[in-house]
Amino acid sequence: MIMLLLFTLIQLVPMIMCITLTLQHTHLLMSLLALEGVTLSLVLMIPLTLTMNLMPVAAACMIMLSLGACEASLGLALMVAAARSSGNDMLNSLSMNKC
Repeated sequence: MIMLLLFTLIQLVPMIMCITLTLQHTHLLMSLLALEGVTLSLVLMIPLTLTMNLMPVAAACMIMLSLGACEASLGLALMVAAARSSGNDMLNSLSMNKC
């Protein structure tokens, strides 16, 4: 019973994080935190789904963690560059339509 509840909760977390990503789209930092939540929930979901298919779990988890670290470092670099150029991390000020 507890395992079923845990499995259901882990499946709901990516959907909740995607909803958070769409609702918190004003600040770049909030968007990056929502993306990190999606990555973390996928890392937690991989062992549960791959053990049923008898695939190598450790390799898939390491690949997902390394992609998450790359995504976090790239997002942080973009946020620092945006904060230096515009003075804030608002996504509205990062528009390319400025003339």
